[in-house]
Amino acid sequence: MATSASAVLSKTVKKQFLDLPQGDKVQAMYIWIDGSGEGLRCKTRTLNSEPKTIDELPEWNFDGSSTDQSEGSNSDMYLIPVAMFRDPFRQDPNKLVLCEVFKYNRKPAETNLRHICSKVMSMSEVADKQPWFGMEQEYTLLGTDGHPFGWPSNGFPGPQGPYYCGVGADKAYGRDIVEAHYRACLYAGVDICGTNAEVMPAQWEFQVGPTEGINMGDHLWAARFILHRVCEDFGVIVSFDPKPITGNWNGAGCHTNFSTNDMRAEGGLKAIEDAIERLSKRHTYHIRTYDPNGGLDNARRLTGHHETSSIHEFSAGVANRGASIRIPRAVGQEKKGYFEDRRPSANCDPYAVTESLVRTCLLKEEGDAATVYSK
Repeated sequence: MATSASAVLSKTVKKQFLDLPQGDKVQAMYIWIDGSGEGLRCKTRTLNSEPKTIDELPEWNFDGSSTDQSEGSNSDMYLIPVAMFRDPFRQDPNKLVLCEVFKYNRKPAETNLRHICSKVMSMSEVADKQPWFGMEQEYTLLGTDGHPFGWPSNGFPGPQGPYYCGVGADKAYGRDIVEAHYRACLYAGVDICGTNAEVMPAQWEFQVGPTEGINMGDHLWAARFILHRVCEDFGVIVSFDPKPITGNWNGAGCHTNFSTNDMRAEGGLKAIEDAIERLSKRHTYHIRTYDPNGGLDNARRLTGHHETSSIHEFSAGVANRGASIRIPRAVGQEKKGYFEDRRPSANCDPYAVTESLVRTCLLKEEGDAATVYSK
């Protein structure tokens, strides 16, 4: 299996330099979503002291023509810090800084979906309901040649079945990366809550949540960035492609769990059922917002074991992993809790997913287009 040239560089030598004292200075790595709506970019600056709040972080800029976000003739883009995490690679007091991207005229970049999502989440009709989210991020480990990690170089592993939550060298491919990522997220302050091996060999999942409002998107993007960096150190690639291997191999999704204070209260099943009814009438809108290519990625993904039955038809059921919306068995028994939307693809933008859920379920929007609010 092909690995990157950087993977063979001595991490022991690198540690010698990372252990050097840095005085009162702080390295802040600014992170943003590029013009693809899927890729992440980063660069580092020095701060004179450790920031305690996001408001203490300065704005910055970058060349948008090199990230497919502007033309070369007017390429300066602004980075506005919106969330801060501890840096698990350089360690304290250094920081990871998630940023929104704005154009030269201070309007949000096309792939800055956080901007409108934040406004929607702050509306009283939404915030008063305390929307909680939990997202289950599936991903696939690949060599630098694009071949799945641990797969035979000229063939395929055994059929799917023993790999889901599997244990053993012939079932779990790449656990070192998974463990490193989990600990790095805990150190950073990301709301990671679990992980497991998935149905296809070299495919894994981590879960983030429960997290309220805009924080869901912030924490999932931070977890994705950390995973990219961990894989970089191991010399492999992480793919969030919803169908990395064609044929009868499992696709990769980002199942999203959602609840409000009404759903979590006694008798909350009625609120859950009302929300599902609204979702059933807006299936096309959600499919379009659940991947960055307007539903085309989900069209590739929705084949194989344990996948949603159709992008064209909506379905819901208790403990039904073939449905668009699943009500967990325990929720059906306790008559309160949450539901799981199984339609988002692995490469979805969590800001788009969470925003669309609250638009339909809490703001009670209808039709195939998002409502524009004056405030």
